[in-house]
Amino acid sequence: MKATSWTRKGFHAIFLFLTVLALIFVLRHMEVKRLQYQPQVNSTIIMPRVSPHHIVNRSFCTFQPLSPQDALEERLILDSIAWPETPLLPSPIFLEKTTDPAHSTFTILPGRKGGQWHVGDQLEVMIQTFDFQGRPKKSGGDFITARLHNRKLEAGVAGQVVDHLNGSYSAVFSLLWEGDAQVEVTLVHPSEAVTLLNRLNREQPDRTYFKSLYRSGSVSETTICNVCLRPTKQLKCNYTDLRTGEPWFCYKPTNLSCDTRINHFRVAFKQSLTLKEEKLFQSGVNQKVCIQGIGSFNVLPKEDGQLKVKSSSVTSLPSGYYYQGVWRALGGTTVSQFNSSAITQCLKGKAVHMYGDSTVRQWFEFLNALLPGLKEFDLHSRKQVGPFMSLDYENNILVTYRCHGPPIHWTPIPTRELRYIANELDDLNAGPNTVVVLSIWAHISTYPMEIYIRRLQSIRRAVVRLLDTNPGTMVIIRTANSRALSLQVSLTNSDWYSLQCDKVLKAMFKGLKVHLIDAWEMTLAHHLPHNIHPPPPIIKNMVNCLFSYICPQKHG
Repeated sequence: MKATSWTRKGFHAIFLFLTVLALIFVLRHMEVKRLQYQPQVNSTIIMPRVSPHHIVNRSFCTFQPLSPQDALEERLILDSIAWPETPLLPSPIFLEKTTDPAHSTFTILPGRKGGQWHVGDQLEVMIQTFDFQGRPKKSGGDFITARLHNRKLEAGVAGQVVDHLNGSYSAVFSLLWEGDAQVEVTLVHPSEAVTLLNRLNREQPDRTYFKSLYRSGSVSETTICNVCLRPTKQLKCNYTDLRTGEPWFCYKPTNLSCDTRINHFRVAFKQSLTLKEEKLFQSGVNQKVCIQGIGSFNVLPKEDGQLKVKSSSVTSLPSGYYYQGVWRALGGTTVSQFNSSAITQCLKGKAVHMYGDSTVRQWFEFLNALLPGLKEFDLHSRKQVGPFMSLDYENNILVTYRCHGPPIHWTPIPTRELRYIANELDDLNAGPNTVVVLSIWAHISTYPMEIYIRRLQSIRRAVVRLLDTNPGTMVIIRTANSRALSLQVSLTNSDWYSLQCDKVLKAMFKGLKVHLIDAWEMTLAHHLPHNIHPPPPIIKNMVNCLFSYICPQKHG
């Protein structure tokens, strides 16, 4: 139901973003050259050891030093996704002075054709925010999303939201179908809530915490673990991965050594907000609530030689849109429709390896249910964790799934199954009949963005190595998506966090020979309720995108 938020500071942000992409492209090619001369490390996946002194410490999160190229890229990406400055939260917070969707409004701006719009035009909507006392807001930073839809046609497209930094916003839509259209504008979070979400990741990255069980003979102990551990007098076990540099730490057991660790599991979420701060995240009041306005209009057929009505605020197009319930991509590969027999034919002789969180595991489960010849081989793995493997012997099809390395918010996972995606890609026996599918975002949203950037840099280096040594291998990446929000979900996995991850991922893999499936826009543009695991109609469209990349169809 929504769209990405953009800022406009004299179009400086657009120029900065383009500069970032250009520099990332240059740095990536420098990285390829450098990787060619790196010795291959044949160490174990994880090696407990004493924490090295050269690790850089920011607050109580530890970061391995970056190469100059990676450090520059990190800084440029952080600059490019920077959210507009939001006001400092007063103490105590006065809810009546925060953004109220019930008082806020939107209006369709007249086009150059006297209120007529045609297919191919762009529609612009002006949004004005007000507080709970009905006074206009004077600053920006609200997380607002928008979509254009027609339920009867099962059509929908995400709009792009531009923040004018003064309490007003523009939502811009591409007009892609003929007939009725309805504008929908939603306040996901007021700017005051965004201020709090940003602060939580800086000051409380350990608010979701984990534990590990240690055991030797009849002696067992449990200690707290995380990417970011607060300094205490207690010693730490350092499980930073030797190959990727991914950090992970546990407090050392009192009577056992670090190498007796047997599992990993999430314990709980620590709630530390005041009652007034909690009121910034009220479903039905100020969290994912529609802003009212007159948003219905009619789109006329495209005319020969028509002068298109375009917005001056936004120059880029959406990645696609729905029409008659089917996702149509704009640019790139045409999305075809695949039934079970077409998918089986497409996958003949192929191996598909999926790595990441449960949003890509959902695709694995979808294929198992859809393809009659694909049978899951029981590896006696834990339900959520995997690894999982399905086979179609007759058609020589292999489909696998494995979860990514910590942090991961699931039931106890044996330490032997804690695998980092980059290491898995380095060890993969790939070739021209190999497809790699990645998705990693939902479990890494409570940390400073540097944690996510560095995880993706590690994965990208492995993707570069994979494509360099196995150029026929196909790599497809699923982006983040929106979800239903409660108070706890907002504080750990808000759509605002997911949006930042989505922007970073798209920038990180820009220019590489990989394919992205834009789950962000595919969920925002659809009329079905948001869910961390999107409902079957959306998954079917995502899978159609997946196989349109693997087996592109010829269209006349």
